Amino acid sequence: MHNRMIVSGSAGQRVSGFNPQTRRPVNRQTKQGFTLIELMIVVIIIAALAAMVIPRLSGRTEQAKVTIAEADINSNIAMALKLYELDNGNFPTTEQGLNALLSKPSSNPVPSNWKGPYLEKKPVDPWKNPYQYKCPGQHNPATYDLYSLGKDGLENTEDDVKNWE
Repeated sequence: MHNRMIVSGSAGQRVSGFNPQTRRPVNRQTKQGFTLIELMIVVIIIAALAAMVIPRLSGRTEQAKVTIAEADINSNIAMALKLYELDNGNFPTTEQGLNALLSKPSSNPVPSNWKGPYLEKKPVDPWKNPYQYKCPGQHNPATYDLYSLGKDGLENTEDDVKNWE
């Protein structure tokens, strides 16, 4: 007798059948959606997963910045300096600096065959500090020293990224 379908329930609502345990009509409209407890459980699970994943990714940003600085020093800026040297016969002096790759230097030695700009914008490391350039280099006397001061912004510290060693 409890398996019989009723066309309408209380207050004219459609009823799909009876709940065999409670012997009350089951209303389709009340079974749709999620309860507050179900939503809270989902939010707690997402928060727990995020708490496990975020610490693993946090150290990667600093490692990525070091890799970017190494690529700039050993490839991007180095290529621009080599092109400058091919065109002009020498690297820019320490006084001319990396600005010589952006605009023709007016100080001696004035490049006779400057075909720049060799870089599109002033080279800045991932920590927003300008790259350091010395020519002739202290560590590379035949060419130049090019380095970043790293995260701490201080020279001759462990986090410096350089074109020697």
